[in-house]
Amino acid sequence: MKRFENKVVVVTGASRGIGQAICVAFALQGAKVVGVARSGLNETSAKCDGSEFIPMHTDLGAGTQKVAADLIAEVVKQAGQIDVLVNNAGIIRRAPAVDFSEKDWDEVLRTNLSTPFFLCQASAKWWITQGRDKSAPGSRLKIVNIASLLSFQGGITVPAYAASKHGIAGITKSLSNEWAKERININAIAPGYIATENTRALREDAKRNQAILDRIPENRWGNPEDIAGGCVFLASADSDYLNGAVINIDGGWLGR
Repeated sequence: MKRFENKVVVVTGASRGIGQAICVAFALQGAKVVGVARSGLNETSAKCDGSEFIPMHTDLGAGTQKVAADLIAEVVKQAGQIDVLVNNAGIIRRAPAVDFSEKDWDEVLRTNLSTPFFLCQASAKWWITQGRDKSAPGSRLKIVNIASLLSFQGGITVPAYAASKHGIAGITKSLSNEWAKERININAIAPGYIATENTRALREDAKRNQAILDRIPENRWGNPEDIAGGCVFLASADSDYLNGAVINIDGGWLGR
């Protein structure tokens, strides 16, 4: 039996990279996957072949409570329930701190911190008021936030991104304190350097690429699938006693 049969998994930022790999991993385990993105989802849908995939084209950049609440309501309407929420969508803007614009600051914080918080809030509210009573006894709502190495480090020229990812670690811990008693598990994964479109510029810079590899004990960039496996674990019954954790999947970067 596939581990997520009859389960509904919502993944934001699902059109490519880590989000796409997460969708595929859950699809392989029999889940009904709801992929959320502002761009095309046809490729992700095709890779989830054999499992039901529901595309939802939504721009999460507004970072408002209403957008999040409307999205969760639409998921419940179309899929019937929510068993797992993966907050993966995020953006990054690079500039020296003395020149960092208000526009870039606001966009990053709205997308990377406000939207995940409000999606957590809307999902938990649905679960507490409706979903829990309709689910099988002992079932749980699982929330996985995608944090970053910059939940622990400051980085260079990415002040808004670092602030948002520190915030993701903070709300993960804070919400777990309130919601553990409601049978809600909320944890986070802090990816290391992963080979995605967002890191292409770093990988194509020979000097920077080598400096990164020299710090990683595994001596390789991570793959999106490395993060997807962690999400499946955190969404499974194997992690029922894990709450408020931020797990590093970084090839040993932080241990160095």
